Amino acid sequence: MTDFPWLTTLILVPLVGAVVTAFLPSGPREPLAKQVGLGFALLALVPAVVVALDFSAGGSGFQSEEQHEWIGAFGAYYAVGLDGLGLLMVLLTVVLVPIVMLASWRDADEGNTKTFFAWTLALEAMSLAVFTATDVFFFYVVFEATLIPAYFLIGGFGRAGRSRAATKFLIYQLAGGLVLLGSVIGLYVVSANQGTPSYLLTDLAALDIAEDTQRWLFVGFFVAFAIKAPMFPVHTWLADTTEKATPGTSVLLVCVLDKIGTFGMLRFCLGLLPEASRWATPVVVVLALVSIVYGALVAIGQDDILRLIGLTSLSHFGFIVLGIFVFSAQGGSGAILYMVNHGIATAALFIVAGYLIRRRGTSLISRMGGVESKAPVLAGFFLIAGLASLGLPGLSPFVSEMLVIIAAFDHAWWAGAVAVTAIVLSAVYILWMYQRAFTGPVRPDVEAVTDLDRREVGTLAPLLLALVLFGFYPMPLLDIINPNVETTLTQVGVTDDAPTVPAADNDAAEGAQ
Repeated sequence: MTDFPWLTTLILVPLVGAVVTAFLPSGPREPLAKQVGLGFALLALVPAVVVALDFSAGGSGFQSEEQHEWIGAFGAYYAVGLDGLGLLMVLLTVVLVPIVMLASWRDADEGNTKTFFAWTLALEAMSLAVFTATDVFFFYVVFEATLIPAYFLIGGFGRAGRSRAATKFLIYQLAGGLVLLGSVIGLYVVSANQGTPSYLLTDLAALDIAEDTQRWLFVGFFVAFAIKAPMFPVHTWLADTTEKATPGTSVLLVCVLDKIGTFGMLRFCLGLLPEASRWATPVVVVLALVSIVYGALVAIGQDDILRLIGLTSLSHFGFIVLGIFVFSAQGGSGAILYMVNHGIATAALFIVAGYLIRRRGTSLISRMGGVESKAPVLAGFFLIAGLASLGLPGLSPFVSEMLVIIAAFDHAWWAGAVAVTAIVLSAVYILWMYQRAFTGPVRPDVEAVTDLDRREVGTLAPLLLALVLFGFYPMPLLDIINPNVETTLTQVGVTDDAPTVPAADNDAAEGAQ
């Protein structure tokens, strides 16, 4: 690759698009703002594809790096780069944003369409900066900056009560950011005491940090990322947000923004504070298991379809955190693959639920019923997305879920046993939701429900195709994930060799051939 700053371009395209879209003239339904906003979102795919094609899956360290001194006194740099984890999160973000825009084409209030699209592009830009940041101080700045567009997307669009949900979201996230700031300052003190202060990940990884200091720093990072993820017991903002926000906003929050939490655990907790990560493992594993079971149980009792889908993510993020903290190759690979698959499946579920709500005029499952006979295509897409969410074999979340469960059993039999219960519970909340909303007698007010049009089918088609493709052939993703997991385990000081075939069995197999 040339020295062209592709990652900076990747961040600037949606950021410039947000500014341009915001200053476009207003008008009925503002078609120009939609077109320009979607155009910038699609344009962001270009630098993402360029860096993806140039990425070497077997390479070590960060690739496509850019580094410029920012605040010399702090040792802070504008530094960006990509490893396998960052690349997958970048690709997930740039693919989901234009899909969200297409799905939200009719959701934004008249006169505010350009505002919705502008904030969406701003959130994309900040998220991409987070996933590419290789300087902790720069990461912290853009980590906090993501809250600005997210707050306005939640509070400005959606249903009654959205302002309260936005405020609750902001309070939780700011509290997490404040705790994170303490650990960021702590890293500066540690690096300054050992020589020249620096926030670069490569410099911080080489520091000799005392175990007690690591534990304090770990608590700050983990609390912030647990709120962002979210995890029990700091999850209560999640259900209120997904219930009151638009389905498109919920996709951005749950499928992109919340991934920053588990991304940060891998990048900073395990990468910079390995001894503290091992020290905290028993507590984190228990919290992950509680999240898995509690999220599933609470989802079963929900009547609001968007609130139900939001709570399922509490269970899913529990699986991701469990995979991260069992410290094995299978667990780590399953966790990162789960991050991608959850983003695809949950995005499809939110979007098709949004289409259903627009047609029915309500999000209450108890007021639906019989939709399947009037809108079979909509029902089919919802069923596929729901089956993916519960981990049906042949759809991509199944692979990642099985990897995590196997790793959990290897870690401790009781951890695997608790995690397995989520398979049954997820089947209950997904299938019961589908049964109540789509099957049974046709309600009188369902008679006028129409099926999905071509634009809506086209919006969902890439997500459903990805669910099937990666369900049968996940290796393109695992080829990127596995080297990153191996590097992370090495940093933590864990050796997890691949299974080997005994020499005698190997000789017998060769003789049989």
